[in-house]
Amino acid sequence: MAVEVFAADEQSDHPVDTLRWVRLAEAVLQEEELTGDAELSVLFVDERSIAELNSRFLGKDGPTDVLAFPIDEEPVESGRSPDSGGTGPGMSSEPEDMPVLLGDIVICPAVAFRNAPEHAGSYDDELALLVVHGLLHLMGMDHDEDDEAEEMEARERELLGRHHAQIRAGAWPAKRATQDAGTADGDDEAAAGPSGDEAGMAPAAGPDSGEGPAQEPGAGEDGAAGRQ
Repeated sequence: MAVEVFAADEQSDHPVDTLRWVRLAEAVLQEEELTGDAELSVLFVDERSIAELNSRFLGKDGPTDVLAFPIDEEPVESGRSPDSGGTGPGMSSEPEDMPVLLGDIVICPAVAFRNAPEHAGSYDDELALLVVHGLLHLMGMDHDEDDEAEEMEARERELLGRHHAQIRAGAWPAKRATQDAGTADGDDEAAAGPSGDEAGMAPAAGPDSGEGPAQEPGAGEDGAAGRQ
């Protein structure tokens, strides 16, 4: 299986090693054993941009840390801040030999930097956690229920330990708020997802929001798509 991950850094608040996170995403997707070829895009944006997406596709105010936009699904709130999500553009059926368009992950380094001390510990570890968190949302995992949250967190720990580094337990709150978003689900307005021009790059497929523990914007709690 060939996995292609496209990444773009559209912000200047904090440094982002896009190649490093592309490699992490590729390693995670390989381990998840997708069948056939797959494509995914990861976009790093500033707080204003992610706040606009959070409002447009999830109806939530303020920036979040991560949004996951799965293709062919309603957007799922995935922030770990105020988890939020949105729907990705629907795709028509394509030949079987065409790559699977998983969707798009949008991450805000400024929120990740602010949340890191209370979450993963370091800025790099927080970004790694958000990349994996968003990917798992695109793969269908969620954390609306306690058992789902435990399963998702366990998988995040496993993947990060194998492909990045061991992350401190404090990165995963013992009790998640129920305001999570993950990959935007059930939001008709988010069904189309932001276009590449709107997001600052041409996404591999429409953006869908990932999700994480809910939080107040910029406070460091998981949100619909981000992982505050």
